[in-house]
Amino acid sequence: MTRPNEETQAEVGWFCVRCVFRVGGDSASQVYEERLTLWRAEAFDEAIALAEDEALGYAAEQSDMEFVGLAQAYRLFSEPGNGAEVFSLVRASALDPPAYLTRFFDTGEERQADTDPGT
Repeated sequence: MTRPNEETQAEVGWFCVRCVFRVGGDSASQVYEERLTLWRAEAFDEAIALAEDEALGYAAEQSDMEFVGLAQAYRLFSEPGNGAEVFSLVRASALDPPAYLTRFFDTGEERQADTDPGT
């Protein structure tokens, strides 16, 4: 016989939620931050609600940041650990790989650094 706690626990899973924030007030200096957070929840709606609540608090801690309202959730297939897939987004596109990467991931406006300082 399954105990109620075991039954409920079996439905709880890990969710990754991506939230988007705007930093800076004027369009010339504003940037957008995409943030991924992990949540234990029973369903997508619960995970998104938890993440949105946290996102509002995170944005409130910054003087010039706002949560823009986008929250996308992904249910993990296994426990988080080395190599675990924590988020996946599939997008249809007719662009070839270099054009696709330029359009969505390498616009020249990203704030990132090379992992190899020699390059």
